Amino acid sequence: DPDSGIQNLGTYRGGLKAPDRVGLKLFMNLGQGGTAHWEKCRARGEAMPIAMVIGCPPPVAYCGPQKLPKDVDELGVAGGIAGAPIRIAKARTSDLMVPADAEIVIEGLLDPEYFEPEGPFGESHGYINLEEFNFILKVTAITRKKNAVFTSIISQVAPSESSVIKRVAYEPLFLNHLRDHLGIKGVVRVGMHEPLTSLRKVIVVQVARGTPRTEIWRALYGAMSFQGPVGKYMIAVDEDIDPNNLDAVFWAMSYRANLAEDCELIKHRPLGHGPKTGATEDATLAIDATLKVDMAPVALPKREYMEHAKELWDRLGLPPLKPEPPWHGYELGDWSAEWDTLAERAAAGDWIANGKRSTQQRRTGVVPNTDVRKVPRD
Repeated sequence: DPDSGIQNLGTYRGGLKAPDRVGLKLFMNLGQGGTAHWEKCRARGEAMPIAMVIGCPPPVAYCGPQKLPKDVDELGVAGGIAGAPIRIAKARTSDLMVPADAEIVIEGLLDPEYFEPEGPFGESHGYINLEEFNFILKVTAITRKKNAVFTSIISQVAPSESSVIKRVAYEPLFLNHLRDHLGIKGVVRVGMHEPLTSLRKVIVVQVARGTPRTEIWRALYGAMSFQGPVGKYMIAVDEDIDPNNLDAVFWAMSYRANLAEDCELIKHRPLGHGPKTGATEDATLAIDATLKVDMAPVALPKREYMEHAKELWDRLGLPPLKPEPPWHGYELGDWSAEWDTLAERAAAGDWIANGKRSTQQRRTGVVPNTDVRKVPRD
């Protein structure tokens, strides 16, 4: 930042154009720190110094794609993560401070006026970003270690190394925003769907059972407002639903949400990171897929039966199992101890006793499928 001197870390793409020239893309519509710094430099008519760091310490690489406040120096945050200051050194041709333990550092100046075609290049949303006019970096110096190692990561279609790095930080950032900054009660976890959608589009907020509906909707609104371009689908689920298991999420949406009452469409949202379609704005679909009333138990054997089955499976040397929730039955509030007794009798082979009980409760004048609890007993 030419005003404050605060440095920004970012993970950007660069395409080689000449031995001393790199095509660089900074996203103009996502409010990135690097773009804000460039706009200040351009207003002054100055080229912006940049240092491309290849093979930097892992905490520095981790902080690159994170969305931290623009007045925070991310090298300092990287040091906090590492538990010790990041060793830095002054660049050769600018006042930038760069990681001293980097493998390679490419220094340069970003032209404030001229742009040239850059791309096509695969993007994290899973589509090719077609050729467009972008920034020109004039290389002013290259420094390196002896026997330097050129390290890289695979991005583009998620999941990828870059999406994994972002996810590790994005989910806790959203959780901290909802639970600690906004003080919303009942928020347990935030899951951001990674495969193909690349974290930004589908966000699932897990809340504790019994969380007031007002707090659930505060969480949905709070998550979609934390980062403007993030959250095309916002879904709230209960603790028994794994936010990172879309099968479970769709299960909750199918049977715990009444779309006439439990969803809202919020218009006039930013497009965010995605393929260009000609649209100028987007929308968010928010769904409360939590339990509104007590429901019958999950239709699987109880945990102890499933664990015993796994013991038998392992004893036989069969291929390892990887259970995914729900892998056993559990109650959701609508159940009777008497039905537990019936189940235990059946499991013990005493099904005849259950049949005698049914005979004793035989009735006439009832409609089939009537809940037995709604018919008085003799």
